[in-house]
Amino acid sequence: MAAAVAPALRCSLLQRRPLRCGPGVRAVPGAGAALRPCSSRVAQDGITQPVIDRIIRVDHAGEYGANRIYAGQMAVLGRSSVGPVIQQMWNQEKKHLKKFNELMVAYRVRPTVLLPFWNVAGFVLGAGSALLGKKGAMACTVAVEESISEHYNNQIRTLIEEDPEKYKELLQVIKQFRDEEQEHHDIGLEHDAEATPAYSVLKTAIQLGCKAAIFLSERI
Repeated sequence: MAAAVAPALRCSLLQRRPLRCGPGVRAVPGAGAALRPCSSRVAQDGITQPVIDRIIRVDHAGEYGANRIYAGQMAVLGRSSVGPVIQQMWNQEKKHLKKFNELMVAYRVRPTVLLPFWNVAGFVLGAGSALLGKKGAMACTVAVEESISEHYNNQIRTLIEEDPEKYKELLQVIKQFRDEEQEHHDIGLEHDAEATPAYSVLKTAIQLGCKAAIFLSERI
């Protein structure tokens, strides 16, 4: 009798008692003993976390800074003939930033501590270039977007060397954003960026600033 009752009792207890998650696993409701990751974090099998941290942190900072640049340009040129063009590019940058906000949560990556500085510096750069007129704003766009496109290309090479299948989702995101940043670069050229007085000097100065921002945001 006792032998017959014991299996049923054990089955009843298992049904009522929630399975405890081990490191990184949890029970799937209604699936018996099936397990899945307990954390909401993206599956990390084989992923080199320091690489992911560096990439997502700096890309989030870059898209944040780009948003502030376009905000500064719109503050000056929003009602001009080039306003709709700037707004269109800014709308895409907002989508980029939204995606990297999501990736930071998914991969539990902390933002750079320099965000407050990029907040001010980005707006000042955008507004300052816009005060030079439409051509100045577009020169800024060309310089920044060229730097970002090059930076994204470097990241793409890094992830492909690591493992293109392992980083498939992130590669798709970066490739798409790289292409859109290149479109912004081309739009700037189409709107007479190169006709800006001292264009080469302005472009070089902005790109040096971009390289410094990338270097710092990856590490701090």
